[in-house]
Formats: sequence, structure tokens, C-alpha cells
Amino acid sequence: MIAEAGRFLVALAFIASLAQMVLAWRGADHGGLEGWTRAGRAAAEAAVASAGLAFLLLIIAFVQSDFTIAYVAGHSHVDKPLVYKIAGAWGGHEGSMLLWCLLLAVFGLGLARVGPREPAMRSRAVSFQGLLQTLFFGFLAFASNPFDRLDPAPVQGNDLNPILQDPALVMHPPLLYVGYVGLSAAFAIAAAGLMQRSGGREVAAALRPWALGAWTSLTAGIALGAWWAYYELGWGGWWFWDPVENASFMPWLLGAALIHSAIATEKRGAFPGWTVFLALLAYVLSILGAFLVRSGVITSVHAFALDPERGVWILGMLGVSAVAGFALFATRAGSLGEGDGFAPTSREAFIGANNLLLAAAAGVVLLGTLYPLFVELLGMPMVSVGPPYFDATATPLMMAALALLPLAPFLPWANGGAKPALRQMRAALALVPVAAAGAALLWFGAPVMAVIAGALGAWVLAGAAMDAVSGIPAAKARGAKLAAAGRALAHAGVGFIALGAAADASRPPDINAAMAPGETIEIAGHRVTLREIARADGPNYLADRARVSVSGRGDLFPERRFYWGADQHTREVGLGSGIEGDVYLSIGEARPRADGSTAYEVRAAFHPLIWALGLGASLVVLGGLLALIGRLRAPVLEPRRKAGAVAPGKGAAPEPAEAGA
Repeated sequence: MIAEAGRFLVALAFIASLAQMVLAWRGADHGGLEGWTRAGRAAAEAAVASAGLAFLLLIIAFVQSDFTIAYVAGHSHVDKPLVYKIAGAWGGHEGSMLLWCLLLAVFGLGLARVGPREPAMRSRAVSFQGLLQTLFFGFLAFASNPFDRLDPAPVQGNDLNPILQDPALVMHPPLLYVGYVGLSAAFAIAAAGLMQRSGGREVAAALRPWALGAWTSLTAGIALGAWWAYYELGWGGWWFWDPVENASFMPWLLGAALIHSAIATEKRGAFPGWTVFLALLAYVLSILGAFLVRSGVITSVHAFALDPERGVWILGMLGVSAVAGFALFATRAGSLGEGDGFAPTSREAFIGANNLLLAAAAGVVLLGTLYPLFVELLGMPMVSVGPPYFDATATPLMMAALALLPLAPFLPWANGGAKPALRQMRAALALVPVAAAGAALLWFGAPVMAVIAGALGAWVLAGAAMDAVSGIPAAKARGAKLAAAGRALAHAGVGFIALGAAADASRPPDINAAMAPGETIEIAGHRVTLREIARADGPNYLADRARVSVSGRGDLFPERRFYWGADQHTREVGLGSGIEGDVYLSIGEARPRADGSTAYEVRAAFHPLIWALGLGASLVVLGGLLALIGRLRAPVLEPRRKAGAVAPGKGAAPEPAEAGA
């Protein structure tokens, strides 16, 4: 019964999305006429209700272990803990696509209720969102339905991939999807603005909060994924330039550029075409990421649903979205306006430079990710593009962006004048050589790029601290103060991430040893002694747990597990954390020695200042949330400057309403 009801609800959501697209378009054609607009909103509500009920039914099927549904049988097991049964609803391809579609519908309803202020533009945005929903609900209904029946049904199920049975992976996909799908709202608003021939300022003001919310959620999702990879996979790293990691990183880079470009467009009318283009491109790259993860064209520990036929469907959706958006841009971009002029040392100029650096970084990541696919398509020998390429191309571009980041908040709009900014940043400038020397001493023998990155991290942190001291008091209203605090926190988070990445790139070599109980090795001044190996079985796995004593860290308990439902081995690492970094341990297979004793594979690593990465990501997310709240409050509490208003004079502090810019 659940399967039939679920299939019906998915079909109903598809029909409602189609109706939303048509009715809202008619409403926009009639200038946002209330009757058509109300009908389009009702269709959006029907799409949300249908998709929401379908997703609830899927969760119920997992909780009940209803293995007559193929998707449940393939991603659950009778012995699996309840929380992971629920997470299985989005742990595989079909369920995650249902979640994606549900979020698309939720954002469509959000646009219908609190979208652009101009009625016709709002209706047009709801219609474009309906188009995106129709594409994905159609894919779900006709090619990837999570409610397909399985006959005969298995008794126990095949189980969810064991490495996904982890608390971080419960929240990682939903946060990523909110980020990906949130960019669809920015896409819909940008396309609507082009269709309505709206001005660039109006479009930027409308899409900016949606882009900021999506980017913040995407940041949280990427951070959780990096943390999971660090402690779950047992490889001893947090970022590998994996194609699936790149698939989320590219929209993140463009989302960061979009937010800052929208600020400049809304405030001064600068870069109107660039802002709209970024909104379109960021969402297109989100769909490209879905294609890479689900089509089978790449091999990755993060990838799933290796089905070329489904990949063709997603490629088709990518083509429709890209053609619709970029065709509108090619024919209507002139209506956005050209923007006002600005000096080379103005805030607009620095925002534009950072935009170009972020976009270039996304471009080289895209090239490195897709190049092996093109080579294979041409029938040439297979190649792999790994960290050396990305470190040599994307990393310098992002480091250049870090160098510019602290200066922009102190620069005036339009007129330029670097002297006020440099006066504000004198203390930070003095810190740069000190930080560079300290980094070189702390990480003796560190790569040059790591030392530079550490110095840039200190530079950004100093700039964020000075921005907080001057920017928050300058803001008058509460919304502006929140936005200023959000900007300072987010920039400080970026500085901490740079410091953590630089330190981890300078870590000592890992140690791989075969150890028997009682034996000791040493890493980074810490003595590591294997005390014992004991059984520690769980509800759906068998486990060998090691007790390892680490000087200065106490006892750590890495495990090696075997999940019988999935017939798969995994490793659970032991982490000994301190202010200087983590001692990282994982244990592998037992190996007999010639003397009759048994040794175990042990991997030991030391990750200096790794906590700075988590702290930095948390600050970026918190800063994004504060900036979003401040931006949402600003139109109500703080009257915004009219389009023709005179820009602040040379050296002027940021206006209260734009303190979060």
C-alpha cells in the first residue's frame, strides 16, 4: 500500500509542479494578477504537500523494513539502528532525489510567499522554479522512482553502505541539498528578472538572501563531509580533490562570488550582468554535480547510483536549465543596466577582483574534474587528475583572494582611496612578517605554499578582528549590526581555515607499522603503545577494538568493523585531540609473524592545528546565518538608499544598512 500511495504522490507532485509553472507564468503575463498568482501558489502548496507526504511514507517504509520496496531492500537491514534506518531514506540515489525534489518544491513555495516584491517578477520566478521542479519530478516519476516494487522481497535487506552509517552523514546530504537547491531560487529569480527586463539592482536585492542562505547551508554540508572523511574513512585526510568533493566545491566558490557581487550590484549598481550570470551558472554547476555523482562517469567513495541511463536524464535536465537560463541572459542582459563607474581602489573594484579569482578557481577545478572524462570520451588512454594539479592551479588563486579579502570592508564605494583602508590595516600589515616567521618556525621544513597560506590566514584574521572593532559599532540598527558581525565572523572563519589547512599540509609523515600488544612507536613526540585487542560487536557489525595508550592523550580506541549485511569492512579511527593538533590512529588486519605472534596493522598520524578547520567552518556558517538575519531585517528596520543617491565620500565608513556587505 505504501508503494502505491508513494507512486501516486510523486505523480501528483509532478502534475502540481507543471501546473505551478503554467499558472504562475500566466499570472506574470497579467502583471501578477491575483487570481492567476493565487492559483500558482496553490499549485506550489500541492507540490510541497504531495512530495512531503511521499517522503514521509518512504521513511515509514524504512522504519517498518518494508523490503517489498526495492529501494528500501537495497539500503536497509532488519538489524540496523533506527536512526540509520531513517537516514537510509536519503542514503541512496532514489531517496536522495526525492529529498532534492521536496526541497525544490519547498523553495518554490517560499518564492510564492516571500519572493521578489514586484508581483509580476515574483510570479515569473515561481514559474521558473516550477519548470525546475517539473524536470526533477519527471525524472523521479519515470526513471528513478523510490517506490518501485521488488518481488520476491528479501528477508533481511542488503543494508545501507556502512561508511554512511555515521552521525555526520545523517545531516551531510540534507545540508548539501539545501545548498544546491537553494541556488535554484537564485536561478529562478535571475531568469525572472531577465524575462521581465528588471533592473540589475532589483534582481540583486531579490536573489541575495536566497543565495546567502543556500551558500551557508552548502558550507555546513561541505564541512560535515570533510569532517566525516577525516575520521571515518581512515585515510588521514580531510580533503582529497575527489571529483564528488569538487562537484560541491565549484558551486560554493561561485556562490561566494555571487553573494559579494550581489552586494555591489544592489548598493552601487556595479556588475549587474555578472551577478545574474553567476546566479545562473552556480545552479547549473549544482546539476552538473548531480550528474557526476549519479551517472557512473566517475569513480569515487562518495558516488552512488552508477547508472548511465539515469545520467542521460540528468544531462538532459542540465541542458534544459542551461539553455533556458543562458539564452535569456544572451538576449536580455542589456536590460539589467551597465552600472555606475568606480575607481580602481574602490570597494567595487576589490569585490570584482575577488569575484574573478573565485570564478577562475572554479574554472580550473571544473577543468581538472572533467578533463579525464573528455580524454576517455575521445578514446585516448585514461588519465587521472589529482591533488598536484589542483594545488598548483586552484590554490594560488584562492590565496590571492585571501590577500585581498581583509581590505574591501575598509574601502569606500565608488570614489576609491586605498589610504584609509591601509591606515585601518596597519596593525594587520605589521603582523604579516611576524606570522610568516612564526609559521616557518612552527612548521620547520614546511612547503613554501603552506607558510604563505599560514601568513595569509593570520592576515585575514587580523583584518576580521579590526573589521569587528570598527564595523559593528558603526552600524546603527540591529539588523545592520548583525550583518556586520556576520561579515567579520565569516571572514575570521576563512582565516582559521587557511591556518588549519596550512598546518595540516606541513604535518610529519604518517607511520604505518605492524604492532603486537606491548609494542611502541613514536610520532611527533608522542609515544604510541598498543595495549590490547578486544571484541566490541555492535547491533549490525562485528568489531575488533584496540586500546592504544598515547602519551599526553590517554587511551584511544580505534576499531576494525565487519558489517555482515553489506559484507564490508570499515575502520573507526581513534583521535587524541589537543591544542597543538590531533594524534590520529587506525587499525587494520591481523598478520601472523614468523615467531608465532600476531601483529596488527596500525596507521599513526599527527595533524597539527586541525581544530582550526572545524572552528573556521563553524564561524563561516554562523557568520552567514547572522548576515542572513541582518539582511532580512534591514528592509523592515532600515530604509534603503535610493538608486540615485550619492555614494559615501572618500574614506567614509560603511553605511549602517550595508555594514554586512
